[in-house]
Amino acid sequence: MTTRWLTPEEQRAWRAYLAATHLLEDALDRQLQQDTGMPHLYYSILATLSEEPGRRLRMTDLAEALKITRSRLTYAVTRLERDGLVARESCASDKRGSIAALTEAGLAQVERAAPGHVETVRASLFDHLRPEQVGQLEEICDRIARAMQESTAEDVPWRRRSGPPSCG
Repeated sequence: MTTRWLTPEEQRAWRAYLAATHLLEDALDRQLQQDTGMPHLYYSILATLSEEPGRRLRMTDLAEALKITRSRLTYAVTRLERDGLVARESCASDKRGSIAALTEAGLAQVERAAPGHVETVRASLFDHLRPEQVGQLEEICDRIARAMQESTAEDVPWRRRSGPPSCG
């Protein structure tokens, strides 16, 4: 098999993408740590749960929504549970599974953190784009995500199952 090396243009685009995503993640993490004492991942868990009906979601579905491994999610939810921001509930259809539920304290934490988070997202990303570039960014990222999700199918950590499907 012949290696398909990146062209100089592709190499520049790739490195620019890596730099931008690493710097953006760092800016979001720093702002959330400073304002709330929690990392970006924890905020993402709380924010995702806050948008769900009943503010609850199966752990497996939450891992898939956040594109993280189940073990990483379990660790994070355990910490959030210890802080009273999330509660774990049993799954009625499978006693081995669990559901993450946002508590009132967790909702209050999201509501306190959201304004600073949104301002950091805006200042770090959207304030540097023209209106048409926002649509282009969405189109490009959506196209990449769809292609990768289709090509990897079950071969991603958050989709792997060891046994029958469950709530968690």
